[in-house]
Amino acid sequence: MDLFNNTEIVTPLLRIFLVIILCGMIGLEREIKKQAAGLRTHILVGLGACLLMLLSLDGFSNFITTYPNVTTIDPSRIPSYVITGIGFLGAGTIIVQGGGTQIRGLTTAASIWIVAGIGLVVGNGMYFEAIVTTLLVLFVLFFLNKLEATFFHKNKSNFILTLNVKQPFSFTTLSNTIENNGGSIVKTTSEAGENSNMTFQFFIQHTNDQKKKAIVDSLLQLDNIKKVTTQLNEETPQ
Repeated sequence: MDLFNNTEIVTPLLRIFLVIILCGMIGLEREIKKQAAGLRTHILVGLGACLLMLLSLDGFSNFITTYPNVTTIDPSRIPSYVITGIGFLGAGTIIVQGGGTQIRGLTTAASIWIVAGIGLVVGNGMYFEAIVTTLLVLFVLFFLNKLEATFFHKNKSNFILTLNVKQPFSFTTLSNTIENNGGSIVKTTSEAGENSNMTFQFFIQHTNDQKKKAIVDSLLQLDNIKKVTTQLNEETPQ
């Protein structure tokens, strides 16, 4: 029982457990999204940062007491190395695809960086700031992505839809099918083929994978559609 009455032991332990809870909440969100760095990684980063802050604050107290005239302490030195070093771990979660046109993992890298900060803050005893920051991070991760997808077309892409059709066909039916399934047509080209066949290209913008699949499936159900292909369009046609 005397052990639990010792604030020098209880206080650091409480800070460690608080870090596990706060960083675990952020890590759980990343785990649900199936990111490279999930629950375990975020907890470990937060724990490591908290321990290093505790070391910076109290780890050298005996040495300072023994040699008070020859010892100075800078509590910010070790935490500064944590912030610098965590960048290498965050960089490992970033994946560049499509020749540099698509980058994944930036949000996870940022969440790793911020849980390191939360670990340092909790280790310094700033509980309120750490809790509020964690709640704000969770709000950003859970809700702002929906806002981005709605208003800024995040998680959407531009693509070219190529249709090979045979006579007779209705161009209006083709375009209406695309638009009724959420496609936004910005340009159309056509080319005559053999045996009265036609090839149409529809340039469609700001469409996610779910809508793209619905467009293709609906077109394939139309009469006289011979082939439907899609390809990523990295530039929006003018």
